[in-house]
Amino acid sequence: MIIFRYFLREILFSTFSVCIVLLLILVSGRLVKYLAEVAASAMDLSIMIAMLGYRIPAFLELVLPLAFFLGLLLTLGRMNGENEITVLYACGFSEKKLFVYVLAIASILAAIVGSLSLVISPSGMAKYDVVVRAQKNRSEIDNVAAKRFYPLREDKGVIYADELSANNTLNNVFLVMTDDSDARPLSRVVMVIAGEGLQQRGDNASEQYLVLNNGIRVDGVPGSYDYQITNFQEYGIRLADNESFKQESVAESLSSAHLFESNDPKLQAALQWRLSLPIMTFVVAFLAWPLSRTKPRQGGYAKLLPGIIIYFAYVLSLNALKGAIESEVIPVSITLMPLHIVFILIGASLMIRRDNRPLLKIALSLKKEQS
Repeated sequence: MIIFRYFLREILFSTFSVCIVLLLILVSGRLVKYLAEVAASAMDLSIMIAMLGYRIPAFLELVLPLAFFLGLLLTLGRMNGENEITVLYACGFSEKKLFVYVLAIASILAAIVGSLSLVISPSGMAKYDVVVRAQKNRSEIDNVAAKRFYPLREDKGVIYADELSANNTLNNVFLVMTDDSDARPLSRVVMVIAGEGLQQRGDNASEQYLVLNNGIRVDGVPGSYDYQITNFQEYGIRLADNESFKQESVAESLSSAHLFESNDPKLQAALQWRLSLPIMTFVVAFLAWPLSRTKPRQGGYAKLLPGIIIYFAYVLSLNALKGAIESEVIPVSITLMPLHIVFILIGASLMIRRDNRPLLKIALSLKKEQS
């Protein structure tokens, strides 16, 4: 048990260290996109944090198998390079027993990945879709904050409100819009100053208007002296329509139970992908064990790059097979399992090839002696 705890500690430490780095890389890409929308007042900071939080399980289910593979290569490569594995062999530990330790650690991570891919990630993506749908359905006035300039959609102009009351009424409104009608030059600008403004819906539910009360409208070309100044008690401006909600993938937000009951090839392929992620955790153990073996002068991490190439070939092959199942080029009954078996056999063949080398040398030497 001491050796198992040592393996567990070293492999999990390397795995989670790599996982944190990879997760930060993925999250940072989304974070930059969301921060741009927050800076443009198109999204609240709390909404951004919620959206990132709901997507983290989906990132983790993809990152953990790769992190485990790299953690195995780093840990076992270091142990081989420092002759720790050789010492264990000399103390009576067989390679089979040590590999069983690795598979036991893989089963722990496979349980984590399986819970992420089958339960936690779909639930998070469903909540993510709800948040995005609510964000898309918000009108422009809903996103306006007090004492901040907010750009209107479709580059129509900029609005500013000195105060924002509890019933979402804007006080001391300043609005600048470009007048791009066919009857007027494109360079004309409309400036409106009003005491208050509020949002109203038209007869059609999709039509939304900003109604301004008790203000002044100035219409003219900047730099010229030809201005039209109009005092008004009520002035209405139609707002741009809400952005249509588009789900990144319908299957991502559906529960695994729903996918089990469906006969749709796309949903079946999505289910097989979810089931493949925990299986990948075992497959990478078969690949990492022989790849971590190096010669004394090669260094502990000599096969790190070839291992990464094999891993990405594995993932790309799975994606290609998944796409073929979705497009019904390959029957759903084939599943992704044959590809997992192929890479398990590749790892097993690498183990057998290395183990049989001494036997081959002995056989050749005996043959020479007999001749």
